[in-house]
Amino acid sequence: MATIKDVAKKANVSVATVSRVINKKGYVNEETRVLVENAIHQLNYIPNELARSLFNKHSKLIGVLVPHFDTQFYAELIEGIENSAMRLGYKIMLSNTQDNAKREKDYIHIYSQYNIDGIIVASNAHNVEQLIKSDLPIVTVDHILAENIPSITSNNILGGIIAAQKLISGGARYILELRGPSFLLTVSERSLGFRQVLVQNNIPYVSYDTDLLNPNIEEIKKIIEAHPEIDGIFATSDFLAIHAQNILQKLGRRVPENVQIVGFDNIVYTTLVSPTITTIEQPIRRMGELALESLVKLLNDEPLGDFHSVLDVKLIERGSTK
Repeated sequence: MATIKDVAKKANVSVATVSRVINKKGYVNEETRVLVENAIHQLNYIPNELARSLFNKHSKLIGVLVPHFDTQFYAELIEGIENSAMRLGYKIMLSNTQDNAKREKDYIHIYSQYNIDGIIVASNAHNVEQLIKSDLPIVTVDHILAENIPSITSNNILGGIIAAQKLISGGARYILELRGPSFLLTVSERSLGFRQVLVQNNIPYVSYDTDLLNPNIEEIKKIIEAHPEIDGIFATSDFLAIHAQNILQKLGRRVPENVQIVGFDNIVYTTLVSPTITTIEQPIRRMGELALESLVKLLNDEPLGDFHSVLDVKLIERGSTK
């Protein structure tokens, strides 16, 4: 592979001149610039991005921490982040923490080594102190890491309120709330809004916490069997809503005739099951786009507008409710 020295020799200029052309820093007259660019093209020279980042003090590379790749939510979120990154001249380094504190810590260390410009935290941060001490600009998405760190979330409390109102308006009078997992701020906020409406309307409910990716199907089945009066289910994710519908169908309970279901997220799979699932839509791609845009504003010392941005949600009515 050609080196920067090869380019300098072919263009009959100094290595420093080639560096100024590549990095677009410092004065180079137009004739010399053309000579260098032609030499780069003829030699098929590919600049060393790590060296350039050290020279410029900016790598144009953003680290993105996610807890897993197993749900459509993160696929859409990453797509939104990458769309904005490409548009604004950045690349992303995607890191799957597997919701593991050590893996997360290792990735934060790698970000420091690779001169990353900033971090988008979309995972359940286990190393908050280390993230803050990294001195890298940070934006969180779907989480709030700290009051002094910008965040992008959706209006989860409103989403819970809308879900409860929909089930009650359809005639539900005893409701199962499936949360997964409840230690997440997003889940607890959805639950808060949901329960608020149930209490106001004197609607009894039973709640069950489970894992998002590997829910305990047998336990959910036992709860439904133990409470035959359940005629409505609110799941804090569409993934759980789909599982609930499958369980009901195996138990001979008809949706929505016997039990109505409302999920959360509006992932594509809600339209691929029968009946299709009513859900609360949050703008997942837009959350990712806005997270990247906000981080770039931080890097450029531009005002953010809303320090903690909360995006609207809306009800998508389908076949699982009346």
